[in-house]
Amino acid sequence: MCGIVGYLGDRPALPLLLEGLKRLEYRGYDSAGVCVRRPDGLSTCREVGKVAALEARVGKDLASFAGTEGIAHTRWATHGVPAERNAHPHRDDKSRISLVHNGIIENYQTIKTALESKGCKFESETDTEVLAMLVGELYEGDLEKAVQAALREITGAYAIAVMSVDEPGVMVVARKGSPLMVGIGLNEFVIASDPSAIVAHTQQAFALEDFTVCRLTRDGYRTSNLHNIPVTPKLMELEMKLEEIELGEFPHFMLKEIFEQPKALRNTLSGRVDMERGEIFLGGLQQIGRKLTHAKRIVFTGQGTAWHAALVAEYMMEELARIPCEVQYGSEFRYRNPIVEDHTVLVAISQSGETADTLAALEEAKQRGALTLGIVNVVGSSIARATDAGVYLRVGPEIGVASTKAFIGQVAVSAMLALYAGRRRHLSIEATGSLLTELDAIPDKIRQVTDQSEHIKSIVAKYVDLNNWLFLGRGYNYPVALEGALKIKEISYIHAEGMPAAEMKHGPIALIHDGMPCVFVAPMGSQHDKVIGNMQEVRARGGRVIVIASEGDTEIESHADEIIRVPACPEVFSPMVTTVALQLMAYHAAVLRGHDVDKPRNLAKSVTVE
Repeated sequence: MCGIVGYLGDRPALPLLLEGLKRLEYRGYDSAGVCVRRPDGLSTCREVGKVAALEARVGKDLASFAGTEGIAHTRWATHGVPAERNAHPHRDDKSRISLVHNGIIENYQTIKTALESKGCKFESETDTEVLAMLVGELYEGDLEKAVQAALREITGAYAIAVMSVDEPGVMVVARKGSPLMVGIGLNEFVIASDPSAIVAHTQQAFALEDFTVCRLTRDGYRTSNLHNIPVTPKLMELEMKLEEIELGEFPHFMLKEIFEQPKALRNTLSGRVDMERGEIFLGGLQQIGRKLTHAKRIVFTGQGTAWHAALVAEYMMEELARIPCEVQYGSEFRYRNPIVEDHTVLVAISQSGETADTLAALEEAKQRGALTLGIVNVVGSSIARATDAGVYLRVGPEIGVASTKAFIGQVAVSAMLALYAGRRRHLSIEATGSLLTELDAIPDKIRQVTDQSEHIKSIVAKYVDLNNWLFLGRGYNYPVALEGALKIKEISYIHAEGMPAAEMKHGPIALIHDGMPCVFVAPMGSQHDKVIGNMQEVRARGGRVIVIASEGDTEIESHADEIIRVPACPEVFSPMVTTVALQLMAYHAAVLRGHDVDKPRNLAKSVTVE
């Protein structure tokens, strides 16, 4: 959520800051702002709406933004409505301090009351302005010390970048709970919430750890904790390539990422499966393989799309490895008093690796003695660093807010994890090798689905004006129905509900009326006949049946109004194929309804606050 960009170097800061904000637009925001140091002070501009509006406004007074150091921000409202007064950067009441912030300061009201008693005058409703005021109140000529002192007084989550009028050539950044990276160039630094705003300028960077403060100057950097004790950051080479975060020939990132899924899945599987020997090589699990094999219970946790991937993982792990599993929302797990017994494993699933609720669930489980694993996409992210072990998705950066290739990667990694444990528990070489051969064929089968994009569009066009849809599936494709409903809600704003097909009779069937679209995810499988029965129930009440069906399934034709064919595959791997058809349905629905596919309203790509 939100985005921070900072620059300190010898190049003009403004173009780089605005470019960085555009790279971070996918994270979700409602206002934007920039502050650049000029020779005689700080110039600030804030604007409600898109970065383009900020760029246009700054462009009317470029001379005031001609410096070589600055900070910028995109805000997603938490405290206070979207308004210029609530946009970042914020300053103290003497206009000496400029600060941008992601996260939430939980005790801001107490601090605000104390500062008001000292005469501080506030202009916004934000918690961020309180932090800027606090830094200003504590500032005595050393910005690093003032930031350290201020952060010792607050509770909550933060990633911040701060400048002072009185210290040219100095920038201080810090984090706890909200991601922040420092890119290291030649006599320059680029600070950002994620690598997409850094990779165009340098491949070398480090991610700040929690409770770390970093003082940057053109001569170098110093990192310390809140008590000024030096710490050493871990440098990394950014794996992201610039072309991966550019649209190329596609009109939207979401469509690009849907079509990238065969290649992305190949990357996920590459070097990790050996069909002939029936082996799975997951380097991140080398040290804990025995513990995983002897697990008595696995808890999968995630939010949103990752939670749906966790549901598929539960089915896979119980069938292939015969280990009891359950799935918990991270936001619920963290506030329960969960039972974590010996030999419990918690698997945290997250595209960004920064999802606040999932990270909190992970920390709770770890504190109670569970072995913790991560399935994440972003190298060096908070969840990746916090877990005992884990597996990266390797699907490449995902810019579209509605997750597509990350979901496929999460399911594929879950399949490998289940086969990895199953092979060590009871699966034969032959059985494992056969399943791995089928898994290796999935990328080509996904390609056969994406080739039907125009056919899927023609079906969606018939129903796109209807505002209530049902998505139904059984077994492995029940989570797919949930994911399909989520996708169409996220980007087309059509109200949709996903559920097990059998559950429809227990209440939701009352919603079905003449012409209502009901999407059945019904590839060939163990419950195929049961799903056909559910289709008949819908048609008897006037609903329109849209079916995701296997190639060669002729029985389905007399029960469906519309059919999208997908290649046949083992039931256990079918979610990776059927989901792609639903992704395309949601995409085309959103485009046909005229919505911004990549930046749906009210949503953020990475939810780093509760």
